[in-house]
Amino acid sequence: MLHNHHLKIFSGRAHPQLAEEIADYLALPMGRLTLGNFPDGEVFVRIEEDVRGRDVFLVQPTCPPVNENLMELLLMLDSFRRASAARITVVLPYYGYARQDRKDVGRVPISAKLVANLLTSAGANRILCCDLHAAQIQGFFDIPVDHLLAAPVFNEYLRGMGFPQSELVIVSPDEGRIKQAIKHQKVLGGGLAIVDKRRASATETNQANMIGDSVRGKIAILFDDMITTAGSMVGAVNIVRANGAREVYVCATHPILCGNAVDRLREANINQILVTNSVPVPPAKQLPNLKILSIARLLGEAIRRIHCNESVSRLFE
Repeated sequence: MLHNHHLKIFSGRAHPQLAEEIADYLALPMGRLTLGNFPDGEVFVRIEEDVRGRDVFLVQPTCPPVNENLMELLLMLDSFRRASAARITVVLPYYGYARQDRKDVGRVPISAKLVANLLTSAGANRILCCDLHAAQIQGFFDIPVDHLLAAPVFNEYLRGMGFPQSELVIVSPDEGRIKQAIKHQKVLGGGLAIVDKRRASATETNQANMIGDSVRGKIAILFDDMITTAGSMVGAVNIVRANGAREVYVCATHPILCGNAVDRLREANINQILVTNSVPVPPAKQLPNLKILSIARLLGEAIRRIHCNESVSRLFE
């Protein structure tokens, strides 16, 4: 049984629409919170209701503007800790600074670890996230981390499209996403292929070859965790098209869409782009072939299970 009088959902300014969808799924009112900025830009936070002894879930993806949203999250955490909340779970649909998860060259920070330390020090008791850029980031925390995958949301939608398995090829846009591609293939069926991606710099990649099943005359579905500048994804789409794919569908959990991403996607030969609402997508960036799928039910069910001390592991699949 869900004890609503103990559970509270609060949201920062990063993505209040998603928080409201989660609250609707749980049949709960949104917690009352005042957020603003002082004249010099500093963030102001005030909790407008009693949270002493409450099980608080705080929804705030650290999407662009990353530093503003991250600082707001840290100040909210400090506020709830000082207001004596019993437990504070940070719901992070998108984890910013996740790309820097190791020292791949000299004299650089491990930013993902630093952010984990900041969240814990500010008062987080638990983290609920979705499709981390690198799964090992879970190990950067000394508090429980529930790492959900948006794969079931994509698979449910794609199965509803009725693609024949004999005409389907699941494509990983690089070697690092092959495990997730295999998981999608087990559910959706079809063949499996990998685009050979070589990173030229922090912002540029080169795609040259395909490995695995042929996509010629087939329906190719590419899966990735995020689309940032869209350079990697569009490069993979071009290779798939050059190898004769009849239709191309792109799936990415986090539509960050920075820089020239929208223009690149608009010019690419893509039948449909599937993303989730892990971060807000402004109307100006919503292309005609862009479909936004909601992860509110997935996150809401995880919140319900955490609150009721039930298993969350089924949702990891």
